Amino acid sequence: MKPLVLRAHIRPLPEYLPRTRAMEETIGVGAGFDGAWYRSQKEHWLGWLSEYSGPGAYGRSEKTKRSAEYAYNHIQCAPMLFWLAEALDAKERCLAAGFEAVLDVPQKGARQCAALRRCIPWTVIENALGNWRYNRIDRCKIKLAHLSR
Repeated sequence: MKPLVLRAHIRPLPEYLPRTRAMEETIGVGAGFDGAWYRSQKEHWLGWLSEYSGPGAYGRSEKTKRSAEYAYNHIQCAPMLFWLAEALDAKERCLAAGFEAVLDVPQKGARQCAALRRCIPWTVIENALGNWRYNRIDRCKIKLAHLSR
């Protein structure tokens, strides 16, 4: 799956979710912390993925085409990853384990994300994306994203 296809999947998902907000407040990362430019983790995802095919804010190589799985596995914001799982109604045991795994790691960023991904790997997200109840218009937009670039 291409990052722009993942972006199309994310657009219709709910924006503000209670457990994601609780994680942000507990670890002090996310919307409202450290001068974050985004108001929600959904906005964070959409903004981040909108620049994924180019250098973006991180000076990515434009020669290397990356997959959505690669993007998911390289994000260093635990609430961003958690929001996607929560928005897709991941299984409660996965959400609970992921939340606790993040809280158990004192170092913010990569280590927290690695702990969360051990509980909620890309395969869980990919399966949830395939099972989400998108409406007809959203399904068309997702198909169009498959055809782009």
